[in-house]
Amino acid sequence: MILGKRLAGGRGLIECSGMTASRLILTLLMALALATTARAQAPDDPCWVDLDAFSDAAVANGQSVLSLEWAPFAGIETGWETYTPLIQQELATVCSPGSPGFAAALAAFQTRYALAPTGVFDAATFQVFRGVWQERRPFVMARVAGECPEPPPINTWAYLLPEEEHADRITRMLRRDVLEAYRRMAAAARAEVPEIAADPELLQIFSGLRDPAADAARCAVEGNCDGLRRAVCSPHRTGTAIDLYVGHAFGFGVDSTDAYNRLQQSRGPTYRWLVANARRFGFVPYVYEPWHWEWVGP
Repeated sequence: MILGKRLAGGRGLIECSGMTASRLILTLLMALALATTARAQAPDDPCWVDLDAFSDAAVANGQSVLSLEWAPFAGIETGWETYTPLIQQELATVCSPGSPGFAAALAAFQTRYALAPTGVFDAATFQVFRGVWQERRPFVMARVAGECPEPPPINTWAYLLPEEEHADRITRMLRRDVLEAYRRMAAAARAEVPEIAADPELLQIFSGLRDPAADAARCAVEGNCDGLRRAVCSPHRTGTAIDLYVGHAFGFGVDSTDAYNRLQQSRGPTYRWLVANARRFGFVPYVYEPWHWEWVGP
C-alpha cells in the first residue's frame, strides 16, 4: 500500500464553491492560450500530440497550477507550482502543466496507482505522489514502524570544510560517507550549471548531523516540534540528512517554510538541478522543504 494513502488522513482536501467570474475568465483565457499554443507547436512535439484526448485536462491543470486553493500540508496554499519539478521528474516528462502531454503522463501515473485516470491534478493524486516520495526515505519508513533511528557511531562523523559551510549553519558535521557523496554531487552541479558555479554560496550546507537532545530542546523552545518543520525525532540525528542553500526569497530565511519562499526556491536552477540529478549521488528529497535532502545510498 502506498504511504500517501496511509498518511493522507483527510488532509489536502480542496474546498470548492461556485466558479467566480474572475475564475471563469481565467479558464476561458487558458483555453484560448492552449488553442493558440497548440497551433504553434511542431506536429511531432510530444507535449502536444494528445491534444484531442487531454485538452480539457490541460486547461484545468494550466489554471489550477496557479490558482488552486488547497492544503497539501499544514496550511492553505495557492497553486501547486512549487511541487511541479518533482512531479515532472516522477512522471518522466518535461511537458508544462498546461500541456496535453503532461496530462497524459499524469493519467498514466493515476492508472498505475488505481486512481481515476483523468489527467487532472488534484489533492488525492498529490497525496499518492507524496507517499511515493516518502517511501523512498528510510527514516520515514522507520518512523512509520514506530522506530527512532540512533545516531551513527562518533567514529563515522566528519567535519565540513569551511567553504562547505553556509553562514547560517546550525551544525558542521555529517556521516563521512554522506559527506563524500555530497562533495561529488556539489562538484557535478558546479560543473554542469553556470549559475551554481558562479555563486559559491549555492549548495553550501546549513544543517547536517544534529545532536538529538539539543535538537529536541531547540524545537521545544521554538514551539515547532510539529513533525513538519522540525520533529523531536529528526532525520538530522542520522547524519544522512542535509539542508542545502538553494536560494531564498527576499526577506525570508534560508529555511523559511512560507509558501512564497518555497515557491521561489523551487523556481531556481539549484533546486531544479537537484530534482533531476541528486538521485545519481544517492540523495532523495523531502517534498515540503526544497533545501532538505537525505542520503539513501547509490
